[in-house]
Amino acid sequence: MLFAQKIPFDISSMTGTVGNLTYLALAAIALWGSYCVLIAWRRIGQLNFKRESQQYDFLAAMHQCYLAGDMEAIRNECQGDKRAVPQLVLIALKNMSLPATKLHDLLIERFQRDVLVEIDYRTTWVHTVIKSAPMLGLFGTVLGMMGAFSKLGAQTRVEPTMLASDIMLALITTAIGLTIAVPLIFATASLSIRTAKLEDYVSSAILNIVEWKK
Repeated sequence: MLFAQKIPFDISSMTGTVGNLTYLALAAIALWGSYCVLIAWRRIGQLNFKRESQQYDFLAAMHQCYLAGDMEAIRNECQGDKRAVPQLVLIALKNMSLPATKLHDLLIERFQRDVLVEIDYRTTWVHTVIKSAPMLGLFGTVLGMMGAFSKLGAQTRVEPTMLASDIMLALITTAIGLTIAVPLIFATASLSIRTAKLEDYVSSAILNIVEWKK
């Protein structure tokens, strides 16, 4: 108690300002996490065929052109297509002199470097937001409770209404942190499924392209 009386200022006077900064930080990471999810979701959609049958028909048509020696038709078809498989077809076309195993490894390496790294970059940020949002909420909880206990320690009689703002800060920041984290957990699970589907499609396509050499 003697130590408490020596405190030159009321801690609760700081909670309002720091609490507002906490709200801003939570809003900022919520926007950033949502942005990364949207970018990754859109990017995967741009890279993949909607159905496996579409990819199969595309590769079959490209194979026929390859057998006919019409490389120009393949280039014309693939150059304007930003999906992963057409771009890999162009890379394979330039490296058909390589042995089948080296060509396969080259296509896998290019897919991982040019496609998966970008998606992993976004999902890593989303995981960071998932972890940091509840921590910021917990910081707001501790801050609010510090303000409430500071008022209790500084005065002999405290009205419940005087503690309301600090308790609200403690509860609201916790709720906001969880509200940010929980939907993003489901979003990352969906992104993981879409990424795995993209990898399956591309792996199948690479095997198909390598077989053109046989």
